[in-house]
This record gives sequence, C-alpha cells and structure tokens, in this order.
Amino acid sequence: MDIISAVALELKIKSEQVKETVALLDEGNTIPFIARYRKERTGSLDETQIKAIQERVTYLRNLEARKEEVIRLIGDKLTPEIEESIKKADSLQAVEDIYLPFRPKRRTRATIARERGLEPLAEIILQAKEDPVSFAKDYLSEEVPSEEDALSGARDIVAEIISEDFKTREWMRRIIFRLGSLEVAPVKGKEEEQEALTYQNYFDFKAPLKSLVSHQILAINRGEKEGYLAVKLVASEDQVIQSLNALWVDAEAPYPEQLKLAIIDSYQRLLAPAIERDLRRNLSEDADKQAIRIFQENLRNLLLQAPVRGKTVMGLDPAYRTGTKVAVVNPQGDLLTTCTVYPHEPQHRWEEAKKTLIDLIKKYKVDLITIGNGTASRETEMLASEIAKETGTNYAIVSEAGASVYSASEVAKEEFPDLDVSIRGAVSIARRIQDPLAELVKIDPKSIGVGQYQHDVNQKSLAEALDYVVMSAVNHVGVELNTASWSLLRYVSGINKTLAQRIVAYRQENGPFRSRKQLLEIKGLGAKTFEQAAGFLRVAGGENILDNTAVHPESYELAEKIIGSLGFDLTDVEKPEFKEALKDVDAKELASKFEAGLPTVIDIVDSLQKPGRDPREDLPGPVFRTDVMKFEDLKVGQVLTGTVRNVVDFGAFVDIGVKRDGLIHVSKLPKGHKLHPTQQISVGEIVEVVVTEIDTKRQRISLKLSKKVSRD
Repeated sequence: MDIISAVALELKIKSEQVKETVALLDEGNTIPFIARYRKERTGSLDETQIKAIQERVTYLRNLEARKEEVIRLIGDKLTPEIEESIKKADSLQAVEDIYLPFRPKRRTRATIARERGLEPLAEIILQAKEDPVSFAKDYLSEEVPSEEDALSGARDIVAEIISEDFKTREWMRRIIFRLGSLEVAPVKGKEEEQEALTYQNYFDFKAPLKSLVSHQILAINRGEKEGYLAVKLVASEDQVIQSLNALWVDAEAPYPEQLKLAIIDSYQRLLAPAIERDLRRNLSEDADKQAIRIFQENLRNLLLQAPVRGKTVMGLDPAYRTGTKVAVVNPQGDLLTTCTVYPHEPQHRWEEAKKTLIDLIKKYKVDLITIGNGTASRETEMLASEIAKETGTNYAIVSEAGASVYSASEVAKEEFPDLDVSIRGAVSIARRIQDPLAELVKIDPKSIGVGQYQHDVNQKSLAEALDYVVMSAVNHVGVELNTASWSLLRYVSGINKTLAQRIVAYRQENGPFRSRKQLLEIKGLGAKTFEQAAGFLRVAGGENILDNTAVHPESYELAEKIIGSLGFDLTDVEKPEFKEALKDVDAKELASKFEAGLPTVIDIVDSLQKPGRDPREDLPGPVFRTDVMKFEDLKVGQVLTGTVRNVVDFGAFVDIGVKRDGLIHVSKLPKGHKLHPTQQISVGEIVEVVVTEIDTKRQRISLKLSKKVSRD
C-alpha cells in the first residue's frame, strides 16, 4: 500500500504535503512546531490537518505490519487468494476477519466433527449438488451412531465455515447495522433503586442502530455495566437468514435443505452473538471518539479563555460544615493571605464572615472575588453580593472542577508545602480567573469537568487526546520563560517534565533568563529541543526584543533584514512609527528580496506588530456580577447574560447566575440539529439567552440562544 497517496486521497491533501509532513514527524518534530515554523515544507497545513495525517499514517502503518504478521502466522495454509485478500484489506477488522479461520482456538463442535471424519460430508452439504442424506450412512462409526448424528456434525462444520468467512461477516455487519435496533429495559427487581433512576430515560428504550448518538450509547453502556439496564440487539431474523441464503445457496442447487439448516444454526449460534459484539464494540468506539472530540473542543476553549490581568483576587471555596476557605492572591498570583469563614449552617456566622472578608478586601485592595461553583456556591454568592454592595467589589462564579485534585497534587505540595490541603483549592479558584491556562495545566485534564461520560471512554485514548489539546493550547499562547511554572513549561513543544523542572531550577539559581539562547546551558536541553521549544517561549525585557515574539531564533537574521529594510533597527520595534511602517509592508516583495518563504515572512511581520501579545486578549472576558438571582426570580421570556460551562451532544449548559445551569437544547441553537452544538457555541463564551421554560419540580431551566456577547 502506498500510504502517502492513500492518506492524501482520504484527507484531500496534496501527496507532496503529506510526504513532507510525515518526514517532519518522523524526524521527531512536534505538531505545533511543524504547523508554526515549517509552513514552506507542508504548504501551510494547520495543526488539525497535521494531526489527522499523523493519526492515519500511524493506523495504516500498523495495518501493514499486522498484514505481514498474519501472512506469517497462516504459514503453509496461505493460498494466493487469501494473500491477495489480506493485502487488499483496508482495515484491521478486515484483516482479523480473514485470519479468523486460521487462528488457534479451543475445541468446538466443528472441531469434534472434523475429528470424527465428517468434513467430506460437510463439503457435500456446502455444494448442495448431491443429496447429503444419501451419503450420511457412509460416515457412521462408534462416535457417530446415526445418520442424523452424521448430518448434525457435518452441519456444525458448515456453520463454522460460514461464520468464519470474512466476506460473510463483513456483509452481516452491514445488514444488521442497517436493520438492527438496540432494545433497553431495566433489570428486573432494580427499577425502584435510587441509582437506577439515573437511567430512567432508558427503561423502555428502542432505537435503530444507525440513529443512536454518542451520549445515548455511553449512558446505556454505563447502565448495563452497573447492572441496572438489560441491553440486546434485535434484527429481523427472517431478513438476515434470507440474506445469508442469498450469499451461500445457489438458486439452482438441487439439495439445499441441509445447507439452509446449517445457515440458520450458524446465524443463531455463532454469527448473531459475534456480530452483536462487533457492532456494539464499533458503536462504543465511535461514541468514545465523539465524546473525546467534544471533550477536546471544550477543553481547548476553556484553556483559551481570556485572562483577567492586573487584579488582586479573593478566591472562595464554599462549604457548609467545614467552612468556606479563603485565599487572596496578588496580580501575579502570589499568595497574600488565607483564612476560613463559617457563614452557612450549622455555624451560620454570617455577619462575622462578612466583616472578615470586607476587612481583607480593604487591607489587600481586592479587585475581584471568585467563587467556586460547587457545594454552597449560591449561598456564598449571596454573601458576595452583600459585600459587593458595600465595597463595590465585583464577583464572578468560576468552575471549581479539579480544585481538590490540584490541592493534593505534586505541584500544589511544591508551591505550598505548609498550606493545608483544603486551602489550596481556594488559591486555585482565585488564580483561574487571572490566567486560566497557567492554572488549569496543573490539573489532570480529565478532572476539569467539561466532558461527557469521560470516565466511561477509553482512558488511554482520552488521556492522550487531552494532553495534546493542552500542548496545543500552551504553544498557541506562548509561555513567559521567567514566570512559568514547570507544570506549564512541560507542555511547551519539545520539553518534558524533567527539562521543565531543570529550567525552573536554573532560573532560581541564576536569576531571570536574559535570552532564549541561555536555555542551551541547561543540562539535557540540546539543539533539537531548543529548535522545537524556543519559538514558543517569551523573554520579556530581555537582551533581544525578538525573544519576546513568536519569531523563531532561526529567523532572527531575516527579521533584522526586514526591520532594516524599513529604516529601523531592533531598538525601534516597540515604537509607534515602526508599527505604522509595518502596515504598508508588501510581504511578497520582501520574500522575493530576501529569498525567503512567504509564510515565514508573513508570520515575522505579524509577530513584530505585537511583541509579547497574548492572543487570548482578543476574546471576551468573564461575566462579573454585583447581585445574586434566585431560581424563584426567573420568568419565561426573561433575557439574561451567562457563561457557557459545558457543551454536549444535545446542547449547551449556561451559568445564568442561579443555582442550576440552564440548558440550551440543540434545537434552540441557530442551526439546530444541522450542526453539532460544538460547531455553534463554545465553553467560556458569553451569551445572551432567553428563558423558555422553568421546571420548578425538577429545578430545570430551558433556554434559547439570543446572541453571543462580544468584548468591548
């Protein structure tokens, strides 16, 4: 197989682009590096395209390796026809289907029948040209006492042959997927259990296989695994048997009766269970991929939320009995003070808590309060609302997902070795609004709370996918070399945890980095790692202004030539007149003049226009509140502003300032079911919504998207 051509055709990308991308990947280059700094070689492919190439090439290489292995394993039994079928197979499933008859297996009914010498009779049944009944007597023995025993054993062989035929299995999967449905019911005797009620929507559920969606499959799988749901795949047996007869029985065969009996047995006993396993596995794998894709999209949007710069923040981690934990951090995220207040039941020291927090706000000049959205969140919001009225301090609700994970993590222990675990969460809640990316990278992505059924999907695939998203987001934004934690640095292209920790240690021992090239003084950080990482690291106020841009060191000479051609030098880069001159630059002319790649020239010019600029600053910031709203205050038709907290297959959940998030069902999005919710709305977006329905009993709020709110 020509893998390059196959991938190019599949992804609708030129073969040369695929070839160059694969070569770069094989050389050990990371996807962010290739996408940003090797545009001339790839034809300016973006990260998504490069990732798709990587995944398909890996799959096809594994497929070719498995083909070679299967051919070797079949050995002497390999025929030219079988070898050709293996070589033409376009999936691992197809290769395994072909290999199935040759795979070592336990003794079966067919194996026993073969041992009793019934294979020739089975062949007669398969051909259906002669009457197998008339031959049955020739196969009687001590182990085969009757003609019916002989015919039965021969049919067992035929049934297995049919069930192991790769073309038949492939055909059956298509037929049953088209005709089949999934039927779900509660496990008898467990309908009334509290945990079972979670799956109430599936107590009387039936849907065609082809119409099932990701969240349904994952929910059904979980309910079945927990023992609350009974699941079976149903298909019209008559139609399936008819299809099998069409495949295996010659319409003009004079003696098809025994073959037809074998077909029925093959389907009922062997094929149906195997195909059900295959189809449900395929459905689950597809559901996993979809759930992971949604998680990736949500995570990326969460990580790339706009930071709130220059604010002293008070973080509140609410709780009832154990008290609300308080942490105040300065604009750089450094911890100033901590305490615990008890405004809620059972202590209910409301006024005391209020006074303590107001005193801290005044002492440390707190600009903003952030409140975790977990237990006692809305009650704490009421407290913050009262404080806001007296002090003029705004507040915001932030997701506290993963805060407890951070509190007990290695990173938290290193940052705050003497701080109580319960207080560390409040620090995280405060910092999340200052720089969501820098803080959230400290937490296992699976714990961040923007997925659906994340504990049910393939955990290895999920971890790899989310780690890639974090890496992509970190490199998209860039990292300040002199302030970044090792937990952030480890996601920079080419840098691992060990090198990240060495960078921080070097910084602590030698003071701030003055240039990117100082990285080469760090043990284990060689030329290749420097090449991959340097462009994504920023050195603010260093020796060379270019070190605070996305210009790669390999292009510094070209950048200086471009600057010089405009009549300026490096010392002028931040001057208004230089930025003005850049507006009139003809990139094509410069590329031709300096014999450089046009994409590189364009990127250099763009980087020079905004040295040190954070791309997240162009995104809408969080919603700040001064007053709290109760569920009872809601009215149908009310227009509210909120923040998108999660996006799933069936819609988006929005924080509108009451205890429960409201749901914008996919049907209430502009494009409805025509586009997936992730293509219409994103985690972290500020939206204006209309309340369409209020279910007081179930505390559910239905919303309709009015518009997205742009940043002023």
